[in-house]
Amino acid sequence: MNSLDISLIFKIGAFGIFLMVLEKVLKASGKDEIAMITNLAGIIIILMMVVNLISKLFGTVRTIFQL
Repeated sequence: MNSLDISLIFKIGAFGIFLMVLEKVLKASGKDEIAMITNLAGIIIILMMVVNLISKLFGTVRTIFQL
């Protein structure tokens, strides 16, 4: 496992913690709709990071098995 993968895991974790804190602050101030929108935006951003990583994986597999 290389350091890029570990740093990506830490980035996703830190982003998740940040979203959790932001959601709690927004819900405490009575802005439930904005909290839900920020959660959805955060999930989309994390999914884009994961899809990019999977794309790199498929590219690597393709180059390994290319004849």
